[in-house]
Amino acid sequence: MAEELEPLLGGEGFLDLWNMLPDNIHSIPEELPEWQELNPLDPPTDPPGGVPVPPLPADPPPPVPPSPVVPSTEDYGGHHNFRLGFLEAGTAKSVTCTYSPELNKLYCRLAKPCPVQVRVGVPPPPGALLRAVAVYKKSEHVAEVVRRCPHHERCGGPGDGLAPAQHLIRVEGNPQARYHDDETTKRHSVAVPYEPPEVGSDCTTVLYNFMCNSSCMGGMNRRPILAILTLEGPGGQILGRRCFEVRVCACPGRDRKIEEENYRKRGGAKGGAKRALSPAAEAPESSKKRVLNPDPDIFCLQVRGRRRYEMLKEINEALEAAEGGAAPPRPVKGRRPRGEGLVPRCGKKLLLKGEPVDSD
Repeated sequence: MAEELEPLLGGEGFLDLWNMLPDNIHSIPEELPEWQELNPLDPPTDPPGGVPVPPLPADPPPPVPPSPVVPSTEDYGGHHNFRLGFLEAGTAKSVTCTYSPELNKLYCRLAKPCPVQVRVGVPPPPGALLRAVAVYKKSEHVAEVVRRCPHHERCGGPGDGLAPAQHLIRVEGNPQARYHDDETTKRHSVAVPYEPPEVGSDCTTVLYNFMCNSSCMGGMNRRPILAILTLEGPGGQILGRRCFEVRVCACPGRDRKIEEENYRKRGGAKGGAKRALSPAAEAPESSKKRVLNPDPDIFCLQVRGRRRYEMLKEINEALEAAEGGAAPPRPVKGRRPRGEGLVPRCGKKLLLKGEPVDSD
């Protein structure tokens, strides 16, 4: 190898190349330049006129807290005064979405956008999210996951988009929506980045769709559900929470009107004002307890007609029995003997079977 390099290193060609190098390359500086005197605790800086040094990797975000098996449904405004608002739509049959403040309940049609207004008193930190999840309202169903019925899950629709088929709640018009299946509880949720209100507005509007009817068999099956909207920080911590009941039906205005009327008839919410009880009517005294002071005088009454006489006689016997405390005599039911009680017409004789006819 050395024999092969000897003709290259020797001779005038190598000397000519050596003389062409700059003068400062013959000596190595004893001190490093100032930009190379680095403190291991200080971040590196770019050398003057050199290639920039890549920055140190940022600290990883804090771990996301585990999801509870039974999520809380208590309203919590938090430090940011997180709250929700809904548009007033009335109870007309043509409305596709209406909210009842009395019942804290949203009525909407299947796969129709429901605008939800998000307001905060203090802006959340950058990277905050708005997450929506549905849970069953009653305690006997709260552990189950709210999902679509098999029919709507197979059929799909234009509102599905990139959302999983089994998810009930969708976000319309926001490509940044992310659908999540919790690894622990298997619950479905959808999250969108929080956007501050535009100039001249005090709220941010998010369009939610509910993709299955409340009466669908195999899905909600007429079981009431709650929608939980949470404001979450970059690390997943809860900054605020609001809940409201949802009913997905064919006629939201009609159902809202009926349920509000029933709510008012019942006298308000649980624990609220109760119906005013009407004063109890005095129960009539029993005939046995009633004290009668009959008149000792006796009167005679002339009655025309035997039928009328028998009727008044029965009334008198009943009154006499009531005064004495005994029950009035009742006629004994049974078969009447042949011919008994039969009265012939005036001027005629009643004939019985087997009796000879009087020709006279």
